[in-house]
Amino acid sequence: MANRLFARRRDGRIEVRLNDAGRAIAREAFAHVIAAERDPEHDWHVTLHPPITPSSDLDDPLATLTRQSDTSSNAEVALASLAEQYLSDAQAWAWMCTLQVALRATATAHGILSDDRLESADAAVLSEIHTLQQFLFDLSTCL
Repeated sequence: MANRLFARRRDGRIEVRLNDAGRAIAREAFAHVIAAERDPEHDWHVTLHPPITPSSDLDDPLATLTRQSDTSSNAEVALASLAEQYLSDAQAWAWMCTLQVALRATATAHGILSDDRLESADAAVLSEIHTLQQFLFDLSTCL
């Protein structure tokens, strides 16, 4: 069994066992989410800010604003806590939410919307997706 990337400690904190390369991957994902929030030209911007459809309850502008604010806040907390060896539950939750956004945005930006598209994706994109998934799976076992 491979070593886990995150572990819940007896004191309640979550230990981050990422090496420098792992933290660099997380830093890039967090930074992309923050950049996509602010830059309409960013590849991920459309994923984070889909067009509003007034007939859909999910597209209520106030709910959309709240969701966007939460995404931005979580990404900022995740980036700020990137160098920490131990995360609080709130920080770990921010990492989890931001990594989920990054995974969805990566897949959407590369047009990977089905299993068939995933199987035919470029090796570098697949590696990025699998890495983000592994971060999410390991972190989710601690929350």
